[in-house]
Amino acid sequence: MQIIIIGGFLGSGKTTTLLNLGKILTEQGNKIAIIVNEIGEVGLDGTILSTSGIQTREITNGCICCTLKISMEYTLQKLKEEYEPDVIIIEPTGLAFPKQIRKDLEIMDIEGVTFAPLVNIIDGSRFSAEIQQAPAFIRTQIEDAEILVINKTDITPKEKVEAVFNALQELNPDATIFRTSATKENKSFRQFIEILAQNSTRVGKENSRNSIEESGVAAYSIKYQIEEGTINEDTAENVAIGVLNNLKDAILELNPEFVGHVKIAVSTGDKLIRASVTSAEAEISIQVLENQTKMSPFLALLCAVTNVDQEKLQSFMKEFTEKSLKEHGTHFTKEGDASEHHHTIKIEDLIA
Repeated sequence: MQIIIIGGFLGSGKTTTLLNLGKILTEQGNKIAIIVNEIGEVGLDGTILSTSGIQTREITNGCICCTLKISMEYTLQKLKEEYEPDVIIIEPTGLAFPKQIRKDLEIMDIEGVTFAPLVNIIDGSRFSAEIQQAPAFIRTQIEDAEILVINKTDITPKEKVEAVFNALQELNPDATIFRTSATKENKSFRQFIEILAQNSTRVGKENSRNSIEESGVAAYSIKYQIEEGTINEDTAENVAIGVLNNLKDAILELNPEFVGHVKIAVSTGDKLIRASVTSAEAEISIQVLENQTKMSPFLALLCAVTNVDQEKLQSFMKEFTEKSLKEHGTHFTKEGDASEHHHTIKIEDLIA
């Protein structure tokens, strides 16, 4: 059983990369499972990935390289015993150090496990902003990787991509670097998958570190259940865009140069609307996905951004979300606030 760890800072495109990677590996005859780690108690990426039909498990409420090692070991053992995958892809939170995760997994000494080269995804369109907002953290993620993927080349000027490539070579001359777009299958993405089939050659010890604290990122998540019949696709899109526009404006007042990930998922039952914004300069992106399994309507929102006040962020999220839902005539109930430091994960909730 091979383990692939796909790291990268918040909003770099890890989930989209996983969707395409899982699809291609499945087409090649592999049995795939995905473990997703979110920093808040509310998980969004696992919900999105589950629309593809791939076996997905979420570990929420912290960083798996800081506080959730027991949860990870339990989840891995259960997947191995009950599903017997050929490949397990791990998507850690963007506030994790993948090398530290790999070290923790090796200590677990799970029989029959091999590791692919460590991967770090870089958003080519905002690399300069990331390195300014969280310089030490971003450098560590890059220096630890064996494969560096410059993502979003379809929306990034060529000269900017080359500048990022040169910077990555300087920071990590031993890494293999790819330029690609996770939204489009191309030759570079296929070559990336071919190298993942190899085993990692990285050795050495990694000291335990609290990556969330080192990142300087404020993070929070909330979720609302929506009454059946009070939301449709158009309403869901309008709510999602309205919430993100208001949140982006409020965050800009706190930090005009923020980077991170503000993401929202709104389910109508048969459709899942996914929208996000990743920096002060980025536009809102939105997708409509078909649910392969029936979901009750809900809204889930997660914000993780650099150098803003945590309490103000929480207040804005609740205010703008409830205001938008009310304006569009939906009936909703709030599941409860969640922060990565204030709740304890329940092991029995990890395996659906």
